[in-house]
Amino acid sequence: MMRTRPLKVALLGCGVVGSEVARIMTTHADDLAARIGAPVELAGVAVRRPSKVREGIDPALVTTDATALLKRGDVDVAIEVIGGIEPARTLITTAFENGISVVSANKALLAQDGAALHAAAEAHGLDLYYEAAVAGAIPLVRPMRESLAGDKINRVMGIVNGTTNFILDKMDSTGAGYQEALDEATALGYAEADPTADVEGYDAAAKAAILAGIAFHTRVRLDDVYREGMTEVSAADFASAKRMGCTIKLLAILERAADGESVTARVHPAMIPLSHPLASVREAYNAVFVEAEAAGRLMFYGPGAGGSPTASAVLGDLVAVCRNKLAEATGPGESAYTQLPVSPMGDVVTRYHISLDVADKPGVLAQVATTFAEHGVSIDTVRQQGKDGEASLVVVTHRAPDAALSGTVEALRKLDTVRGVASIMRVEGE
Repeated sequence: MMRTRPLKVALLGCGVVGSEVARIMTTHADDLAARIGAPVELAGVAVRRPSKVREGIDPALVTTDATALLKRGDVDVAIEVIGGIEPARTLITTAFENGISVVSANKALLAQDGAALHAAAEAHGLDLYYEAAVAGAIPLVRPMRESLAGDKINRVMGIVNGTTNFILDKMDSTGAGYQEALDEATALGYAEADPTADVEGYDAAAKAAILAGIAFHTRVRLDDVYREGMTEVSAADFASAKRMGCTIKLLAILERAADGESVTARVHPAMIPLSHPLASVREAYNAVFVEAEAAGRLMFYGPGAGGSPTASAVLGDLVAVCRNKLAEATGPGESAYTQLPVSPMGDVVTRYHISLDVADKPGVLAQVATTFAEHGVSIDTVRQQGKDGEASLVVVTHRAPDAALSGTVEALRKLDTVRGVASIMRVEGE
């Protein structure tokens, strides 16, 4: 039997995602009620600019006082789509203090203060759901948090930022330079006017922190994630990748150490073989590859950003939280029982693709090879091209600790036969 008294929802933020959430709540009200077991209705919409016209939203619901909305006593669930740290953090805490469960899309806040927010939700016996914080419409957080709860996840590798994937895909498919591809992404609305959070890897790093915490049942903060942007990736790097049968992606890579005693979390550009499933992810799509002991390899794929896809994830959480409210129960909270340390990037075992500008004379290759050997790094392949006294040397290494590889590069820079290091890129996905 359906409950007739509606569950009331406070919408905090009404931008691209928030307005789409409000629209779907209105147009699909009957379906949502049938799935939940009770009607849901907007109690209020908190915004910064109340004068802005918001199609389909009753102006009487709009307020600039989000705190008063949360404290008025009849709100059951708050949807936070403001973004950023403040005032979102204070408002979510206020919601919990007033008996309100929260659905959030705030990756930055969850990556920085997820532990404190989970603790506050648990202390008040409430839900904190955040499927929309990672990979847009792709069901990922809940499958990892619930469907794989009985399994052991050892590795997660994925493309979790649509802007960077669009740029790199255009560079790969058209031969465009970085700036040209970025300009196209901006013109199409895939990149913000200031794309720093995307192209420097901050957005992906926040998502990596959230996923690592879920995958490994340990607390991983944004500061624990090694981050490297993709602004230095060039057309020459793609040419080298193609010669190796690879392409280049900005990847979030989360790994459990072989001995199970630590984890690593990193975001950086990497060459991956064209045979790897992630290599075929095009345009602004996201995809995440999960490796678990019992389930094996799983791949989650779909649109990772945008108003409608993100709103889909928000509403999926809303349905789950409302069902919990009716059952007087809560869903899964934070699972951080393992308390595993996060190892520094220097301990990560990886491969390098290194392009050197060198003097075109006898003995250069031997000198370079000796430098690798002195740092305990073995060479997989090497290719040399020379003309008019100058040459390029491309070296691909076997797997070695990242610290040893970094030390090798620094030593190479000091050789008098090495004119410069043209590019360095990690190789993943074997």
